[in-house]
Amino acid sequence: MGAEQAWLLAAIPAGVFFVLAIFGRVLPRGGDYLGVAAILSSFILFFVVAADFLSFYDVDAHQTAITKSIEWSQIGAFELRQGIFVDPITITMFAVITTVALMVNIFSIGYMKGEPRYYWFFAVLQLFVASMLLLVMADNLLLVYISWELVGVCSFLLIGFYWEKRSATEAAKKAFITTRVGDVGLLIGIILLWKATGTFNIQEIIEAAEAGKIGENYLFVSIMFVFLGCMGKSAQVPFHVWLPDAREGPTPVSALTHAATMVVAGVYLTARLLPIFEVADGALLVVTIVGLTTALLTGFIAIAQTDIKKVLAYSTVGQLGFMFVALGTGEPAVGMFHLATHAFFKALLFLGSGSVIHATHHNQEMDKLGGLWKKMPITGTTFFIGSLALAGLPPLAGFWSKDEIFVALDHSWGAWAMILLGFSAVMTAFYTTRLFIRTFMGKPMDQHVHDHTHESGFVMTGPLIFLAILAATAGFVVFHDVGKALGFPGGITEFIFLPGEHPHRYEIDWAFAAASLAMAIVGIFIGAWMYWGNRLDRSTALAEWRPGLYQMIKHKFYFDEMYQAVIDRGVLGFSYVVSWFDRYVVNDTGVDGSAQITGFSGGILKYLQTGRVPNYAMAIALGVVGLAVAGLVVRG
Repeated sequence: MGAEQAWLLAAIPAGVFFVLAIFGRVLPRGGDYLGVAAILSSFILFFVVAADFLSFYDVDAHQTAITKSIEWSQIGAFELRQGIFVDPITITMFAVITTVALMVNIFSIGYMKGEPRYYWFFAVLQLFVASMLLLVMADNLLLVYISWELVGVCSFLLIGFYWEKRSATEAAKKAFITTRVGDVGLLIGIILLWKATGTFNIQEIIEAAEAGKIGENYLFVSIMFVFLGCMGKSAQVPFHVWLPDAREGPTPVSALTHAATMVVAGVYLTARLLPIFEVADGALLVVTIVGLTTALLTGFIAIAQTDIKKVLAYSTVGQLGFMFVALGTGEPAVGMFHLATHAFFKALLFLGSGSVIHATHHNQEMDKLGGLWKKMPITGTTFFIGSLALAGLPPLAGFWSKDEIFVALDHSWGAWAMILLGFSAVMTAFYTTRLFIRTFMGKPMDQHVHDHTHESGFVMTGPLIFLAILAATAGFVVFHDVGKALGFPGGITEFIFLPGEHPHRYEIDWAFAAASLAMAIVGIFIGAWMYWGNRLDRSTALAEWRPGLYQMIKHKFYFDEMYQAVIDRGVLGFSYVVSWFDRYVVNDTGVDGSAQITGFSGGILKYLQTGRVPNYAMAIALGVVGLAVAGLVVRG
């Protein structure tokens, strides 16, 4: 088997989905072992695919991608082919998806034990992973769109898994509808690019764009529609509102959707189409501004949240903003590097929060936690590692990828963008410190919860330990020697780069490294100063200093209220007008009215054909009299 058979990575979990969906009710333990075995198989096959790809990969010989496609349909001169495209970006996504998915599946055995519809959870989990794997290896935009929508359907099913809870069903609908708005843009963009090039193949579209075969304005509009879909799926402002509510799903789902699958789909597609963004004048600036706005806005929102999963959700949105900023500099390696490191430490943090929720009997408000490190030493230690990685402390993974973003930003957009993103980085370190201290340090906020807390079993702590190791070490793949030791041509910046450009070897910029470290330390220091030792008086005083500002941040800048008002007064009002027009104009007048006129006319005309001789004689007589009167009038 080689890279040409990479489709098996998606086919195996897809097949297990059908098995579990049909027979899961009668299988022992709901067939959870089949789900784990499927993802484990994909995880192992990833190494086979990666090894075969690396043996083929040769930049000098222009061997940078492996493709395989089949004819799907042909209509006249138009031929549609469906296939796979394996390159360094695909390999990176394979590594992230299979690793995190395997840990989530194993963790779910302990976390979801005893839940209703246990088999269905594992079934949809397999389809979710299969859809994402298919998306990242698709060689054409049509297959990307099909996979894209499958990912959306799976997220809807998993977020609304506890459909008995109204909040879960509302969150599922919110995620589905919000991302659909962006998906409409994606579909329009795909159609526009096909109309301009006559193909759905991604590489052929890129070649046409680079060759100038698409008009400048046409290309910009097309790629912005595509980017609209990326914004929706990756929860960028103003589509960010769905992601925090997605916490209503089981926590393992949050780890998977927020770390390695659904939310990074937009980042992946932007990276895949980055050559088009570079050709479309102004597109990269739009990507950068969207990423900066999202990182800043969600950083403010996260500092005022008390639900541990909601803090992590807004953190995810902010880190996705960091990734888009990296892509906005025209550096796909930097964006994919942060995507990978973030996937590991954010999956660790979400699973760690799941361990806390499971151990404290579904308590996830900081006001009821505190002092849990002694009761949960493994969860606390691994969560600490993940928190430091998110904050950006060396030598953990988050430090190296964030540092690379600032270097790339300096080369592309300069000081203004660096200052804005730097402020967001400080806020990230601050709210991460706040989250850890209020959850694991100090005295218990609720003694009853604390007394009944216990460490989770190994089936849950094992994945935490594995992800903690990755969160601590994954950043080293940026170094040339580490990459060579792993079988790659060098560090990640020597493996992922735009076509036509040359890879560059990573070298530490000590000035930027010191600045990145300083930002992390400042955020951690402020967080520790405000919350260490169960102190809430300083944060309370800050909130009381500007209560209006605090309420605005706590209520997430009123985005939800604004959208609700638009729906209530705009969408529903317009719907009422459309409904009235349909009822009275189209239905009553156009449809029923024409039918009634026909019936009325027939009712009158029926008197002209009675079949009685006296009636006809009377009509003749009246006709003669009428003609006589008319003749007299005309003559007179």
